[in-house]
Amino acid sequence: MDYHEAVDYLESLNRSRPKLGTETTARMLSALGDPHERVDHVQIAGSNGKGSTAVMLERILREAGLDVGLYTSPDLNDFRERVRINGRKVPKDRVGSFVEEIEPCISRLRDEDDCPTYFEVLTVLALQYFGTEDVDVAVLEVGIGGRHDATSVVDPVASAVTNVSLEHTDILGETVQEIARDKAQVAPDGERLVTSADGEALEAIRAETDVLTVGDTETDVVAREGEMPSRIETSVSIVGPDWDVAANLPLPGKHQATNAGVAATLARRVSDVDAPVIERGLRSTHWPGRFEILSTDPLVILDGAHNPAACRTVADLLDRYEFDETHLVFGAMTEKDHAEMSDALPGADVIRLCRPDVSRAASFDALSDAFASRSAEIRRDETVQTAVERALDAADEDDCVLVTGSLYVVAEARNRWTRLQIPKRVRTSDAARSVLAEASADEEFVGDVATHTFKTWLYDEQAEYLQRLMQRIGGTCVLSKAGSSDRHVPAVLSGTTAQYERLSDAERRGELGLSHTLDRFRETIDREETAGERPWDADTAVMGVLNVTPDSFHDGGRYGRVEDAVRRTREMISSGADVVDIGGESTRPGAEPVAVEEEIERVVPVIERISDVEVPISVDTRRAAVADAALDAGADMINDVSGLADPEMRFVAADHGVPTVITHSVDTPVDPNHAVAYDDVVEDVVRELNERVLLAEKAGLNREQIIVDPGLGFGKSAADSFELVDRLGELRALGCPILIGHSHKSMFERVDCSSTERLPPTIATTAIAADRGADVVRVHDVAENAAAVRTRRAISGTYD
Repeated sequence: MDYHEAVDYLESLNRSRPKLGTETTARMLSALGDPHERVDHVQIAGSNGKGSTAVMLERILREAGLDVGLYTSPDLNDFRERVRINGRKVPKDRVGSFVEEIEPCISRLRDEDDCPTYFEVLTVLALQYFGTEDVDVAVLEVGIGGRHDATSVVDPVASAVTNVSLEHTDILGETVQEIARDKAQVAPDGERLVTSADGEALEAIRAETDVLTVGDTETDVVAREGEMPSRIETSVSIVGPDWDVAANLPLPGKHQATNAGVAATLARRVSDVDAPVIERGLRSTHWPGRFEILSTDPLVILDGAHNPAACRTVADLLDRYEFDETHLVFGAMTEKDHAEMSDALPGADVIRLCRPDVSRAASFDALSDAFASRSAEIRRDETVQTAVERALDAADEDDCVLVTGSLYVVAEARNRWTRLQIPKRVRTSDAARSVLAEASADEEFVGDVATHTFKTWLYDEQAEYLQRLMQRIGGTCVLSKAGSSDRHVPAVLSGTTAQYERLSDAERRGELGLSHTLDRFRETIDREETAGERPWDADTAVMGVLNVTPDSFHDGGRYGRVEDAVRRTREMISSGADVVDIGGESTRPGAEPVAVEEEIERVVPVIERISDVEVPISVDTRRAAVADAALDAGADMINDVSGLADPEMRFVAADHGVPTVITHSVDTPVDPNHAVAYDDVVEDVVRELNERVLLAEKAGLNREQIIVDPGLGFGKSAADSFELVDRLGELRALGCPILIGHSHKSMFERVDCSSTERLPPTIATTAIAADRGADVVRVHDVAENAAAVRTRRAISGTYD
């Protein structure tokens, strides 16, 4: 079944029904052969914090080397975000095959007046995916309650209830005690339930099952928040009966320290994890839209505080920051207690009420009534995007813009920072039609080849408005005729530079919050014409590879002695190297990791000896401690092939203020047996790199300091790698310089070149990459590849 057809089918299912229980879910799983029985599961229930806890646990278990499935809800943009293995969304083709397989069962259930809900079917999708992929453990966030939730079809090996407050009283009960007893039903057989509930809720849970308590005092596991080392991290300490952990956590707040304690306790019950593993897992947790700081001037915070308790937490956290005026952007769902949420939220000078693009969004009248007692200026904006843009326009650098309420509001707001405008390489009419065909455009489209073509994703109303506007100024905007799978409509725009200028000017009078998106089009166009001072600003730069390792797949340890490494550095510079990249650990397939101390001993003496050369020196490392030592020794930049896997790396880079290469990497060192399925390898890589770039920006790096590398061979097949080279220019959507590392890689086996015959295809790929827009090519054979770059420059007419 086609993916879009599968999504339409899933969206047609009811969101709720009066029947409670797990029987329907069990019948669907039975029809699929009970795939869930092949996997160990962890269930996490609670009123608030269960998603954060689930993500922390998943990160800890992955850090321990396990393959981990994660099922959470809701999502921000795409329902596939709810179903992940090792951080990657379920592929589109798996969704299509699943719906095709489960549809007969759903039809039978519908005939019996037992049609499953959307959530029940997604739960079955997740459990089947985890079972067929044979993950080591699957972490399941409970939807509602515990006793009757679809996820309770599994027999968990460990479970938790984070906390309990009044919620879903029409289903779970009218008191905290009743709700707590319902949630306690996720307890595993023969094992204690981990919980951070307290007071009457805890007593009700104790009456149902044995518990292991987590809190900040007088509990089995004590989890406390300490000082905040930065604006985006807090420190936590977790002390168990015979273990303790001290870590930095990217999710600030006392409540998140407690959630970290629950996650750490669950991890120790599931797997034999030690303190360093827990610490690394906690610090590498990334949970978008949960007190997420996206800017500091002004301070911009996104938090999906969807109930009064969460709103109070946001208010408490905001007290930690200094700023002048507060601009609050708020929207919520109809069924929420808007008045109590209003009372719980922090004071604000301006409140902008908005409605996300979902049918359950609360009306302006309902929101206005709830905020009527506030002394702030209250305004109404038709869309979340408009509210955010106007709040940002009105805010001074020392102000705060807080976007909160429903997670749907946060999702739409976050798109301002994550929406991609992917430039497409269009040189012929056939190429233009091919790009438009990707968006399922009308076959009748005929037009001249435009100067600039972009693909982006918009909400329905925005897409239709932009299409009309583009047509009015003489450009082209075509929209996908296929159903939108992620609440966005794919759109392809084609136009001249002047038309994009007119488009941007016209939208400034619009009401749909598109001004930032259109400014990004102009920035991408302008960037092509701007030259700076760095080696890669004016033209493609050649980065020479210097491996000071005994096991390099290419150099074979020839430059292990300092004198040999220094000599090789000077040879590469004289041959045309614009940057020298020094690495002390091999990331080839099958390479054994080396100790941090040994890696430092390999690279630092070399860097100290060559720190006075006339070209930048890059340190090729995935460890923050090595990068820090290398930069202190005189290195000028970082090349991290792991894509910031070490959570300290982004802070080291920001502290030193150096250019940093972020690679899209699935495994480091490379695992040749780890195949990754991509829906569209280029667009998937761009989206995933975009989140890594955001992480670096939050730590203090400017986007201009970040270089992106699509990671040829790192979790990509040869076909994937060649496609990334061919469509390299699409990475311009990230607004960063692009590095391509292809030298002598196994991808060239696809063109019948053995390991000793890979220089010719390396040179050819260098020329192609330069033509496709690479800013840096990373190569071993500097003279030959520098000649290829000069040749490409001569052909393009820019040779000096």
